[in-house]
Amino acid sequence: MMQERLMEALALGSERVVAWADILDGINVFPVPDGDTGRNLVISLAPFKLKTYALPDITRALLMNARGNSGNIVARFMSGFLAMDNLSDLAIPCRRGRDLAYQAVHDPKPGTILEFFDVLVESLEKNPQDSEGLWLDKVMGDLEEAVKRTSTGLEEIKKAGVVDAGALGMFVFFDSSLKYLAGRETIPNGLGEKFKNFLKPVVFTGKQTEGFCVDAIIERKMLKDDPAQLSALGESIVMIEDGDYLKVHFHADNTKEARKQLGEMGNIVSWAQDDMGEQARLFARGGHRQAIHIMTDAAGSMTRNDARELNVTLLDSYITVGDLCLPETYHDPLHMLESMRQGVKASTSQASAFERHHHYHKVLSLYPRVLYLCVGSVYTGNYEVVMDWKKDNDPEDRLTVIDTGLASGRLGLVARAVAEFSLKANDPDEVIRYAGQAVGECEEYIFLDKLQYLAAGGRMSKTGAFFGDMLHVKPIVSPTPSGAVKVGTARNAKDQKAFVDRKLEPFMAHHPDAVIMLEYTDNIDWVMEQVETPIRKRYPQARIILQPISLTSSVHMGPGTWAIAFLPNKP
Repeated sequence: MMQERLMEALALGSERVVAWADILDGINVFPVPDGDTGRNLVISLAPFKLKTYALPDITRALLMNARGNSGNIVARFMSGFLAMDNLSDLAIPCRRGRDLAYQAVHDPKPGTILEFFDVLVESLEKNPQDSEGLWLDKVMGDLEEAVKRTSTGLEEIKKAGVVDAGALGMFVFFDSSLKYLAGRETIPNGLGEKFKNFLKPVVFTGKQTEGFCVDAIIERKMLKDDPAQLSALGESIVMIEDGDYLKVHFHADNTKEARKQLGEMGNIVSWAQDDMGEQARLFARGGHRQAIHIMTDAAGSMTRNDARELNVTLLDSYITVGDLCLPETYHDPLHMLESMRQGVKASTSQASAFERHHHYHKVLSLYPRVLYLCVGSVYTGNYEVVMDWKKDNDPEDRLTVIDTGLASGRLGLVARAVAEFSLKANDPDEVIRYAGQAVGECEEYIFLDKLQYLAAGGRMSKTGAFFGDMLHVKPIVSPTPSGAVKVGTARNAKDQKAFVDRKLEPFMAHHPDAVIMLEYTDNIDWVMEQVETPIRKRYPQARIILQPISLTSSVHMGPGTWAIAFLPNKP
């Protein structure tokens, strides 16, 4: 019973972090300004979403999932925190986790997530946990002050005028998980108001970061590691031991040399790297003024990088591939699609109402007006959830919600166009009017390669899919307010391209400078060569965007799918 309660609390904490991840990314300047702390915490805490109760299984999953500096430190803390005997003295497992986190960091810095853990332990020790949960307010007050103090600690954070992203991420996490353990309501509170002065997205103008952020796991040859050999890997080193396995996080300029050094210590079983220079360049493009803040669902074809550049809040669905369950925009698309081709089961699910409520509360705490372009109510329950929440939580009517009736690239293109318009407009109501216009004008056509994935998701019979694939008959579908409608069939790529020509020609005759979005799955080279090139040649005035189709659509429609969406350029 205790373990189940603990795992429920940790799952709530991880969902809360998902809702605040974009804000954490936007203030991430330490140890490098690469805007990925929110992402790293979401991926690192993902095992809690599955609510696994076996301690060895979840600690191993945390080890495998941990990403980035903050994610690996948190994973190490959790490996100690999870070995909880009872709920009557939380200071004991927190102290154990804190000590392990410190041991994992090669060069601990004050004013970071580690100092947050220090205050957590100290506050729990001086505020014994009573049955009424009265201790919680004192502990959360201490943690709030600890996070705010990070704004005056390290020079990089002080100069940016923010707080440490990792420390704030842990405040977000424990604000929900400790409330649940204390028997309190986990409804959204004034988190945005508490930290509002420190949450402005950073526009970084200093020297750009270069190098790579690496997370690797090795099966060790030796029981003890050579500290000098490990320190030679690079900077920001975090190490986690788990039996014969060693998880190492570090920043390095030369990953080839680093991989060679790790290979000498043991068998490399996992290797993931991020280009910090590319991340920093994307990070430097954030922080734009808008007439009204735009929120939409990631079921439309919009990536996390798109959302950051356009200052859009994305609400993710979840995708489970094998044993990995993540918000859809946190998956590696090519890895997911390759897994599907190899027969690994992939499925989609909605975020909890708890997580969605925290998204709504967050945006209203940070922006005066918000426009939510909601995925069509025929596809999900998102519209019903937000309207129920709005009745009790938006008395000033600052959140405008449009049931677009759309999904996939049709929703994504409309959201992109409206977000771009909001960056140029001054009147929020003008943006809302344009959004309604764009919803009615946008078209999209989706071309499937195999029908087996529709059958696997229950969207057509397996017999129909078998004979359809055997006869090379592929449906052409379009997302509409009444659902995904079959608008044609094609036997091959030639038929698909001919269908596009028939649809584009009359549209482009009236809108020669239209925006055309070409969507791909694992077939970007084919789409560029066979579709983009002739369209660009035929319609030189058009603005053409290449975009990965939403992973929700990819799961339902499968690898090899591609699509085209188009919209008149400007109202």
